[in-house]
Amino acid sequence: MMGADLGVFAQLGGLFLAALGAATVFPFQSEFVFVGLQLGGTAPLMWLIIVASIGNTLGAVVNYVLGIWIETFRNRRWFPVSTGQMARAEGWYARWGVWTLLLSWAPFGDAFTVIAGVMRAPPWLFLVLVTVAKTGRYIVLAWLTAQAAA
Repeated sequence: MMGADLGVFAQLGGLFLAALGAATVFPFQSEFVFVGLQLGGTAPLMWLIIVASIGNTLGAVVNYVLGIWIETFRNRRWFPVSTGQMARAEGWYARWGVWTLLLSWAPFGDAFTVIAGVMRAPPWLFLVLVTVAKTGRYIVLAWLTAQAAA
């Protein structure tokens, strides 16, 4: 029994790391890990959703902090984003605002979380919107996986 618990803990830890990594600017997919664990059935589905959501939300927080930090280097010659790209992103954000964070679940959504940091979105609102978006994605993914497996 102890080995089974340790195995589930390790699986959930791997899911957490996959979800955290997937929410950062690094190219990674947590959906494959999530679906594999769901289909394996060794961990309760609610725990999969909770762990993946927390990991993915914390990854978005990393992006938010990166956005705050990166702003200090904006006028450097080696800055990875051109002035035009940054201006377009800020204009888009100014138009659509923090509500773009509801799209943080999407493949391009990581950029919204970085821009939210650059634009100094209120941290509490950032967390609420990103948590709703990220958790919603895993709930939908769990439902789709269950439907496909039925």
